[in-house]
Amino acid sequence: MLGFAIDWAIAIAVSVMFFNYDPAANLIIFVILQIVFIPTIGGSIGHRLVGLRLISIHGGWVGLWRPVVRSVLLGIALPALVWDSDQRGFHDKIAGTALIRR
Repeated sequence: MLGFAIDWAIAIAVSVMFFNYDPAANLIIFVILQIVFIPTIGGSIGHRLVGLRLISIHGGWVGLWRPVVRSVLLGIALPALVWDSDQRGFHDKIAGTALIRR
């Protein structure tokens, strides 16, 4: 949750600077940050600051499509509110990813 809060705060800060705090811009910026940073640094800025990283459950690089699918579903919010016995959110299950401690 702390990683999510950090990412959301970054999105709000960018929105305030460039879009005069537009709620739609907050969400779009949040999703874009997720899509850009997951494949490049292995997680969002918030993930990395709290010691987490996102991996593909199939091994190897997460690729480009997994972060897009995961981030769009996370932006919808409902899939993130549903999780399984492994504590993986529905957005991670569909994308084939898992959030782990580094």
